[in-house]
Amino acid sequence: MNIGELYKIFQRCSVVTTDSRECPDNSLFFALKGTSFNGNLFASQALATGAAYAVVDQADVIPDGDDRFILVSDVLKTLQDLAHFHREQFHGPVIQVTGTNGKTTTKELLTAVLEKKYNVLSTVGNLNNHIGVPLTLLRMKPFFHQIAVVETGASHPGEIAFLAKMVNPDCGLITNVGRAHLEGFGSFEGVCRTKGELYDYLRRKQGGFIFLNADNPFLSQMAKGMVALCYGAPGSEDKMVEGKVEESNPFLVLSWRKGPKGIWHRVETHLVGAYNLHNALAAACVGVRYGITEDDISEALSCYVPKNDRSELRVTKENRLIVDAYNANPSSMEASIENFGQMAGEHKMVILGDMRELGKDALQEHQRIISLLEKQKDLESVWLVGEVFMKTASSFRCFEDVEAVKATLKSEPIKNRLVLIKGSNGMRLYQLPELL
Repeated sequence: MNIGELYKIFQRCSVVTTDSRECPDNSLFFALKGTSFNGNLFASQALATGAAYAVVDQADVIPDGDDRFILVSDVLKTLQDLAHFHREQFHGPVIQVTGTNGKTTTKELLTAVLEKKYNVLSTVGNLNNHIGVPLTLLRMKPFFHQIAVVETGASHPGEIAFLAKMVNPDCGLITNVGRAHLEGFGSFEGVCRTKGELYDYLRRKQGGFIFLNADNPFLSQMAKGMVALCYGAPGSEDKMVEGKVEESNPFLVLSWRKGPKGIWHRVETHLVGAYNLHNALAAACVGVRYGITEDDISEALSCYVPKNDRSELRVTKENRLIVDAYNANPSSMEASIENFGQMAGEHKMVILGDMRELGKDALQEHQRIISLLEKQKDLESVWLVGEVFMKTASSFRCFEDVEAVKATLKSEPIKNRLVLIKGSNGMRLYQLPELL
C-alpha cells in the first residue's frame, strides 16, 4: 500500500496509536518493534480493543482474509513517511525547537504565548525523537490548528537533519549548545554540528529563518549569514526582544521589552533559575513575530507553571526542594549549581546524580562538577549518587544508587533545608521528594 492510499485510511481514523493497550475506537495502530518488544505480535489485540486498522510488517501475523491488517515493508518508516505526508497538508507556520538544555521548557513557553491568539499544535511532554515527532505531526488537524511548535532532540549526528526533513519547519530555534550526549556526538563540536543541522536545513529553504539567542557566541557563529530574529540582553546589537534578570530567589523575575526603545515589562515567573531567562525571551521573541500583544506575552510567561520535575519548587512539611531530576548534563548541572549558589537561604544542601551518556569524558566531566561544588561556600551538605560520582576524587558523601539514599533518609531525616535535587532521569532521584 502506498502512502497516498494509507493516508485516506488515516483520515477516516480517530487517532494514531503505537500501544496495543491503548487503542481508542476507530484508531490506527502501528506495530512498532524494539529491542525487547514486537508490536506485530499484538496487532490482533489492538484490533480487538478498538483499532480499526493495524499497520504491520510481518505477513505471518495476518489472518487469512482480514483486510484490517495493512502490510508494509517497515512500520517505523511508514509512520514517519505518513507523518511527513500529513505535515505537507498543513499551511500554517511550523516552528522546530531543539537545543542541549531548555528545549522542552522553551517549547512549553512558546506554546503558552502563541495560544493567546492561535490554535497551537505542540509536542506533548518530550516526545521529540524519531517516534515522538511523527506522532506529534499526525495529531495535526489542518483545519483547526493554525501554528505548530515541534520539539526535536538528538543523541547522534544526523538526527536533527532527519527530523527537520520530516517536520519541514518554516523557522527554527536552537536554545543553546552544551556538553551532552558526548558518547553519541563524540565531542562538543559534534554537538554543535548536529544541533546546527536545523540551521543548515533552514538555510536551504526559501523563506526560512531562525530565532537566535544572540548572547550565545556559538549559536551566533553558527547562524552567520542567516535571516535571524534576535533576542538577548540589552546591548549595542539591535534585537527584536531584550531582557534581563531582576531577581531569582528562587523564582525568576525578569524585565523584557520589544526592541531597544520599547517599554519595559516586569514579569514574575514560576520558573526556578536565572538560566531560564533566555527561554522566556525566546518565547517573547516568537510572540512578537506572530503578533501576540506585549501584555499577552507577559501574562503567558507569568502564568506558566513548570511540571515533570523540571526546575520545580516544592515545599514539604520539612524542607524546600528545587527538583530538577528529569535530566542532567554538564552544562545544565553547572547552571543549576551556580544558580543555587546565588539563591538566598540557610542550611543549603545538594543531592546530585550521575550524568549519563558522556562516554569517555564521563569521569572528567563529573570531576569538574566536584571542583565547582568545592567553590560553593554556603553548602552545608553535598550528597553524590551513582557509579561515576563514586569514582571521583571527592570528600563529599557518596551513594551507590537512589535506594541507598532512600535508606539513609529514613534513618537520618533531613529537616529545615533548602535542597537542590538534580541528576539524569535514569538515576531516579525523582523518588526522593516524598522522603524529604
